[in-house]
Amino acid sequence: LIGVLDDCQCDIESIDDFNTYKIFPKIQKLQERDYFRYYKVNLKRPCPFWADDGHCSIKDCHVEPCPESKVPIGIKAGSANKYSKAANNTKELEDCEQANKLGAVNSTLSNQSKEAFIDWARYDDSQDHFCELDDERSPDAQYVDLLLNPERYTGYKGPSAWRVWNSIYEENCFKPRSVYRPLNPLAPSRGEDDGEGFYTWLEGLCLEKRVFYKLISGLHASINLHLCAKYLLEETWGKPSWGPNVKEFIRRFDSIETKGEGLRRLKNLYFLYLIELRALSKVAPYFERSIVDLYTGNVNEDAESKALLLDIFRDTKSFTMHFDEKSMFAGDKKGAKSLKEEFRLHFKNISRIMDCVGCDKCRLWGKLQTQGLGTALKILFSEREIQNLPENSPSKGFQLTRQEIVALVNAFGRLSTSIKELQNFKALLQHTR
Repeated sequence: LIGVLDDCQCDIESIDDFNTYKIFPKIQKLQERDYFRYYKVNLKRPCPFWADDGHCSIKDCHVEPCPESKVPIGIKAGSANKYSKAANNTKELEDCEQANKLGAVNSTLSNQSKEAFIDWARYDDSQDHFCELDDERSPDAQYVDLLLNPERYTGYKGPSAWRVWNSIYEENCFKPRSVYRPLNPLAPSRGEDDGEGFYTWLEGLCLEKRVFYKLISGLHASINLHLCAKYLLEETWGKPSWGPNVKEFIRRFDSIETKGEGLRRLKNLYFLYLIELRALSKVAPYFERSIVDLYTGNVNEDAESKALLLDIFRDTKSFTMHFDEKSMFAGDKKGAKSLKEEFRLHFKNISRIMDCVGCDKCRLWGKLQTQGLGTALKILFSEREIQNLPENSPSKGFQLTRQEIVALVNAFGRLSTSIKELQNFKALLQHTR
């Protein structure tokens, strides 16, 4: 996996070095900050496209709320140290984490925080959303601690999981039904073709539609990499052991096993990384304003979180081989506007499909990473609005909700982790040979 990526002037080796030495260590730290570790999500929204086939009964699929008595006082109370590390490291939380390996949910928030988030929501411009946003005020929406609900292999697979991805690719990637994806078991060739017909069709598309497919393929590859890297290896004395599964990685990505499709998928992962990296560099002016705070109620922690985020922005702006989004939607104004709207609606539909995922933990991370990508696209297509933001007052022209900010950072953190895990698998494969 080397060389220059298609549709941009960037090579894989440069991305590997940039991610390993600059981005990955810092984004890991940022994801551990209280502002970014709690994500409000509604996991009970019904599937809008087909009858729900029942949620996964495998225990590792479940996102388990902590009992109220187990939630640390610092999170339940409205005190100044409500989100401090000291409050989070109490014995109660350790007991809760031990009893619920699948994660804890915090559904309470101080009135001050609620008012702050509602104030942000008031300025939202719904026309700019690339995702179907969960209603944060819904009684079914809960705060999930992402650190206690890591993305990893849960055992969720088979017809239900395949149905979700098939719906995404077959109905939302601008593809005619007569064209079949490589390795598709429903194709006349039953997945035995090498994809030549598919890629001939793909290369004939305009750049925007080609990019759309690559983004979805890259997201799919990234999720598969996470599952391979955090695979359930064994369970002894009731305690599961998670780690890299080389055989599973080979099955999903090896050139021979996948008839060359694995390498294409991994290249799409790098392309997706470039898109979200570009979005972070573009949105920096929004966060550099003094009016924007990463509010949790802890003044010192909030300041440190913002300083770390701005440091990451400086790194993203130092990258010299960014994807040029100006090449997209650059035709005549009417045609470009229509194509952009079609692009947005297709992606919004994909975000709704995530409510059809039958495994709660898979649904959680699917919704978060889809929203993160949707937020990145919203940023890339709002450059003029971002450049014209007032320094000391909110703007109706461009606004990000807390939910979008948390999703953006964590989604990019997942991509950064995927590329880091890919280096690990390369080393493991060399060692086994």
